[in-house]
Amino acid sequence: MSSKVVLITGTSSGIGLAAAVAAARAGWRTVATLRDTARADALREAAADAGVDLDIRPLDVTDPASVATAIDGIIADHGRLDAVVNNAGAGHVGTLENDAIDDVRAVMEVNFFGVLNVSKAALPHLRATGGRLITVSSVGGVVGQPFNEAYSASKFAVEGYMESLAPVLAQLGVHVSLVEPAAVASEFINNLGIDPEALLAAAGPYAPSLTALTTHGAAHLQASAQTPAEVAETVLEALTGEQPALRLQTSDGARAFVSTKINDVDGSAVLGFTGSWIA
Repeated sequence: MSSKVVLITGTSSGIGLAAAVAAARAGWRTVATLRDTARADALREAAADAGVDLDIRPLDVTDPASVATAIDGIIADHGRLDAVVNNAGAGHVGTLENDAIDDVRAVMEVNFFGVLNVSKAALPHLRATGGRLITVSSVGGVVGQPFNEAYSASKFAVEGYMESLAPVLAQLGVHVSLVEPAAVASEFINNLGIDPEALLAAAGPYAPSLTALTTHGAAHLQASAQTPAEVAETVLEALTGEQPALRLQTSDGARAFVSTKINDVDGSAVLGFTGSWIA
């Protein structure tokens, strides 16, 4: 009961899995959640390899009842909640004319409203412990990216919400941080279930730009992608640092990418940068 307790969402693979193992290794009682615990084999194997124990539980961030059940169970079993890491996320590749609006809504449900569902339910307990509310965002939540409109919009929404919420919660002793990775070599892209050939075939007039982006993306991913474990180090910084910043980029590349936006008051620098990806 004396150990600090952290809830991490989306731990079946990638950043969430690595963050759960890193937190447990650092001495946190780690509640690793995922929508379908039948997909927890990789998580269990990673924990065993690291010699740590995880409390693995189901949690669907889009279902308030599932969220309430998970958090109530944590309090019943562990007596406290000291931190939340909102990591569960959904991606989408497409552009407005070709997208179904329902596909955009689905991304928002996970990446934005899912974060709010978990955070809202956790806040009374985080206030009680002077805890931390951490959300894994993206550099795509600062700089909009072509053909990632829905994903960037959801991350922009999270960034704006948490930036606005941070000073309010600070008055009550709860610290807010956003973790901003750039490219990550994980199963996230594979889990989107994208058929590149079918996507290009359906792109119509957008096909040349999408082809150019695919080429750019593959080259960038190969050259600069971080491992999930490297990103997890920044999550751990947000979890354990004395006074971590609101925004924590996970690499020098991520910091350089985000800095493109900082003084770009008319948007021309960003559009010149991202436009080159699809030219």
